[in-house]
Amino acid sequence: MADISASDVKKLRDITGAGMMDCKRALKESKGDFDKAIEMIRKKGQAAASKRAEREATEGAVLAEVTDDETRGAIIVLNSESDFVAKNEGFLTLAKSILDLALEKDPANLEELRELEMNGTKVADQIMQQIGIIGEKIEVSYYEKLEAGQVVPYIHPGNKLATLVGLNKKADRQVGRDVAMQVAAMNPLAVDRDKVSQAVIDQEIEIGKEQARQEGKPEHLLEKIAMGKLNKFYKENLLLDQDFTKDSKKTVQQYLQEHDKDLTVTDFVRCSLA
Repeated sequence: MADISASDVKKLRDITGAGMMDCKRALKESKGDFDKAIEMIRKKGQAAASKRAEREATEGAVLAEVTDDETRGAIIVLNSESDFVAKNEGFLTLAKSILDLALEKDPANLEELRELEMNGTKVADQIMQQIGIIGEKIEVSYYEKLEAGQVVPYIHPGNKLATLVGLNKKADRQVGRDVAMQVAAMNPLAVDRDKVSQAVIDQEIEIGKEQARQEGKPEHLLEKIAMGKLNKFYKENLLLDQDFTKDSKKTVQQYLQEHDKDLTVTDFVRCSLA
């Protein structure tokens, strides 16, 4: 059997992130062959993943970040089974590395992200490997990106909720952050009325009419009452129409226009574990 030195064990641990005893065992079983040892550790991860495939990974971290020029942003979710693991520094480092990779490579969707190489190994294989190390099911379950004149991120304390807001032009970053926090707090349906489908509008009008009818309102007033309810729906659910959380005397749109009359939101992304 090949002599396994402490430096060899450390080297394998640095490559794989596996525990010292796992690395030592893999090197012994592979007779000092690093490639075989790495493969063994990866297979252990895959075996662990198979055993845990049916278990729920509902905890985790939601992270958001933007490129240096602030014109593109991404959100990813790395799930775990327990909150204990989700708060682990190594877990958060892995999540951050995947997010950085997404920003660098700009994959089109989650499947493409999983297939990207990170430190010489596909993201999906890195996840498999980490399952064996951590002992829990983990998975990258969500990825979304956003491009705009300026994209501003917000991560709510605890890493359970994150948002991206796209502005049509460069602005004070705090302004964008305030709006990103608004999206986190108020969970709007869309940016403005142009982004609401006709099907949703028709549905709200019908709901408004039926509510008024149940309240005994005259039939000839139902349409007018329903339109009033629709406007209330807009104010509660459309980002630019919502009351600004930091100053309810103005709407989000008014807040933006105070800083720049042409400034507006083009789109947003919101993701939460809850």
